[in-house]
Amino acid sequence: MAISEFGKQWKNEFLGGEDVDEDFKRAGRKAGCYVCHVKGEDKKKVRNEYGNAIHKLLKAEDFSKEYVKANPEEAKKKILAGFKKAGEEKSKDGKSFTDKIKNNELPATDAGL
Repeated sequence: MAISEFGKQWKNEFLGGEDVDEDFKRAGRKAGCYVCHVKGEDKKKVRNEYGNAIHKLLKAEDFSKEYVKANPEEAKKKILAGFKKAGEEKSKDGKSFTDKIKNNELPATDAGL
């Protein structure tokens, strides 16, 4: 189950910088939920390879709206740490998710985009 805080933090971290390629920003914003999910599939049940890597580390139930509202900096720190750790895993194309993002590529090969 995705939560808006994950998407918000992903966009801020990977699309928010001034040095981020404009085409990558557009692609990331257009992908939206499909950075982690598979287009045309049930978002509550199906994640792409990047979403699965993140899901191993971050569970939506640990980030309730109440928790995030009461602990915004702690929640952000935990979410970003999860993104960083998940980024170390390799995509099906052999590149790490972090390397793909740094090269202005969306991380998953199986998002259906």
